[in-house]
Amino acid sequence: MNIAITNGLLLMPPAFRAGLGAWSRSTGVSGSPTWDQAANAALVPADQDFGACLEIVKQQTTTSVRFMGETPMIPGVYLRVSARVKAVAGALAGVQIAGWAGDGSRNAVTGLITVGRTVSLRNYGEVVEVSAIVGVGNRAGVDMPWGTRPVYGHFGLDLVGANGGAFRIESIRIEDITAAFVPSLLDWVDVRDFGAVGNGVTNDRAAFLAADSAAGGGQIVVPSGNFFISGDISINSRIRFKGRISTPAATRVVFLRSFDFPTYADAFGDETLGMKKALQALMGFTDHISLDLCGRRVDLDEPLILADLAPTLEGFSNRRVIQNGSIQAKPGPAWETGRTTSVATYTPNQPFLLSNVANVAAIEVGSRVNGNGVGREVYVNSKNVTQGTLTLSQPLFGGAGTRTYNFERFRYLFDFSGVRELSRLNFSKIDFGCDRISSAVLLPPQGEMFQFSDCYFTRPKDRGITSIGRGCQDLLVDNCQFLSNDMDLPAQQRTTVAINVNANDIKIRNNRFVRFAHFLVANGGGHIITGNHWFQGDGSGEGLRYAGLVLTQPNVQTTVTGNYVDNASIEWTNEHSAFPNFTGSEFSFGGLTLTGNTFLCSNTVPWFTWITVKPYGTGHFIQGLNVVGNVFKALFGNIERIDRVDTSIADLNYNGMRNLQFEANTFNGVNTYVANPLMIQMTQNTAAATWSSPDLTGLPFQGWARSVQSVVTETNLLTSNGTRLDASPVVQVEQGNTKRQIRLNWSQGVRGRVCVYARMDRPQ
Repeated sequence: MNIAITNGLLLMPPAFRAGLGAWSRSTGVSGSPTWDQAANAALVPADQDFGACLEIVKQQTTTSVRFMGETPMIPGVYLRVSARVKAVAGALAGVQIAGWAGDGSRNAVTGLITVGRTVSLRNYGEVVEVSAIVGVGNRAGVDMPWGTRPVYGHFGLDLVGANGGAFRIESIRIEDITAAFVPSLLDWVDVRDFGAVGNGVTNDRAAFLAADSAAGGGQIVVPSGNFFISGDISINSRIRFKGRISTPAATRVVFLRSFDFPTYADAFGDETLGMKKALQALMGFTDHISLDLCGRRVDLDEPLILADLAPTLEGFSNRRVIQNGSIQAKPGPAWETGRTTSVATYTPNQPFLLSNVANVAAIEVGSRVNGNGVGREVYVNSKNVTQGTLTLSQPLFGGAGTRTYNFERFRYLFDFSGVRELSRLNFSKIDFGCDRISSAVLLPPQGEMFQFSDCYFTRPKDRGITSIGRGCQDLLVDNCQFLSNDMDLPAQQRTTVAINVNANDIKIRNNRFVRFAHFLVANGGGHIITGNHWFQGDGSGEGLRYAGLVLTQPNVQTTVTGNYVDNASIEWTNEHSAFPNFTGSEFSFGGLTLTGNTFLCSNTVPWFTWITVKPYGTGHFIQGLNVVGNVFKALFGNIERIDRVDTSIADLNYNGMRNLQFEANTFNGVNTYVANPLMIQMTQNTAAATWSSPDLTGLPFQGWARSVQSVVTETNLLTSNGTRLDASPVVQVEQGNTKRQIRLNWSQGVRGRVCVYARMDRPQ
C-alpha cells in the first residue's frame, strides 16, 4: 500500500531551493516564524554532496526545522521522515528527526514521543543520514507511535547540543513505508513464499507445512494456481483459498481450524470433490467431531461413496456429525439404477445365503432382491465372488429352489455400504435434496446409533434410508420430513419406501411421511414408533389404501403410540422367515402395542382396514396384542371394520389366540364395533332353556368365540308361568359353523335379557 498512489496524497515537502517560507523555525504551525530572511540561514546553491541545500548556523540549544505543510496521519499508514546532514564548521552537535502533532481542532496533542533517535555529527564534511518512522500503531520499528488523536503533523528535524557550529541540510523527505509493515498488518503468509509452485505437478506438501509452521496463529493464503499435495496433511492454521489444491484419492487433507464445507469446496474447486474430501477427513481421527455445511447447498454430480474415499477404513465408531445444509443431487449418468438378473439357489437351512449365483461379480452389494418367494426390502449384504454366493439382509420365505432373481442397485447421496461397520454418525438439519434423481442414505452392513434429526428427505427417487444389514441397530429418526417421489400417483402405483430396518431398537419419533408406498418396513424388535404422521391417500374416489407401517417379524415387542395414521394401514407379517409355517419352537405373532393413535381414512373402499395380519405360512396365531385407547374414523364413506387377516397365503390358527386386548377405542364411520372382550346383549322373548347368540362379528380378526368372561342379567329371568328364577347358565363356546356363536344353557326355560362379555382368546 502507498497512500501517495491510493489516496492521491502528496507527501514529499518541497526542496529548500523552492523557498524557505515553507519551513518553520519552531512548531511548523501557521504563523510561526520561518527561515525565510533569517540572519543565521542561507541557501547554498551548489554543495559538492547535496547540490542546493540549507546552511544554518546553530544559535539555540534546540534549533528546529519544520515543514509547515500538514502531513495527514492515517490509521494503518506508516511514514518515514529522513534527511541528510553534515557539519561544515564550528562546534559539532547532534541531529534528530522531530515532529509536532495536531488534532482536528488544530491544537497540539501532548504526551507523545515527538523526536527520533539522536545521531551525533563527529566529523566535518561527513554526510550523516537521520530518519524516524511515525504512525498511528505502536508496532515494532515505529519511533513515534502517535495513536489516533493526532490527525496531522508538522515534520522536520532538530539540531541539538552545542551552539556556534555551521550545518548543511539536504531537502527533508517524507515517504510512505506502510508496505514494510504489511505482513504483520495482514497476519497471513503466502504458501509461495515457502516454495509452493502451484503447477499441478510438483508436490507442494512441504511448502504447505512450512507455511503452517510460520503462520504463528495467523492465516495461510493459497493464491491462484493448482497446488498438488501427495501424502496426508493436517493444517493447524486458518487457511484461505484463491487457487485450489489437488491430491491423489487416498490423500487425507485436514483443515483443523477451517473445518467446514465452504473451505473444502474452495480448496478443491468443486463441490462434489470438496464434500468427498471433507467426509474423508471427518472419518479420520481428527480434533473435529462435526462437519458444518454453514448453511450451504452442496451440489453432487455423483454419490458420496465412503469406501472409495477411505478404502482402508474397516470400521469407525466415534461420534461424528454432518449438519446445517443441503445435499442436492444434480442430473447425470452416475445416478442411474444398476440392474442385473441372475439364477441362484436358495436353501432355508442357510437362510441368509444365495448360492451358485450366476455372474455373481456383476451383482453389486446393496442391491435389492426381487423374485418369487422374496419378501419386501431384502438386500445383498455382501458377496463372495470365488464361492459364487451372496449374503442377504433377510431370509426368503419361498422355500428351497433354484430361481431367477432380479437385482436393483439404487444410487444414494451417502453410500456407506462398502465400509464393514460404522456407528454413531449423526445428520442434523440436513436437507437431502434427492429431487427424483437419487435416493438419500444407504447404511453400512454393521453398526449402531445412526441418528437423523431435523432433516428433510425431499423426493427420494427410490428410497430414503436403506439398511442392507444390521447397521440400523438403535437407529434414531427424530423430527424429520419425508416427502415422497410418488406423491402425484395413486396409492397402488407407488414404489418409494422411506425407511427399512433389519435390526432392533429403532426409534421413529415426531416425523412426517407423505405418500410413500410404505413409510417403514421393519424387521427386528424393540421398536418405538411415536408421535409421527404418515398419510398415503390420494384423490381417487373409493381409492385403494396400502400399508404405511410393515412389520415383518411376528414377535415384535414394538410400541406404536400417539401417531396419526392417515389413509394407511399397519401390516404385520412374517415374510422374512425361511420357515414361514409355525413350528412350535418359535414365538408366533405377538408383542405389539397400539395405544393413543388417531386412525383416519377418507374416500376409500369399504373393505379397507387399518390393522392387517398377513401370515406367510400356516399354523400361526396371535399371542399378545394391545389395541387400546385409539380413535378410528372414516370420512366420506363408511368402512366395514378396522381389522382383518389377509388369507391370500395362509390363515391364522384361531384356536391358539391368547392375550388380545381391544379396549377403550373410539369408532366413527365404522360399521362393525370391534372389541375383546366384546360386550353383547342377548334377549330371549319366550322362555327357552337354550339361548344362542348370532355370529359375533365384532371379535378381533373375526376370531372364534373361545371364552365368556362374564354373564350379567339385566332383567329378571322369568319362567314360562312368570316366576322369577335366579340362576347361572352353563356356557358353550365356539358354536355354529363359524365357531363365532355362544350358547347359554339354563336349568329350565327362561326369558329375559343378559349382558355377555365374550372373548376370541383364552388369556394365559
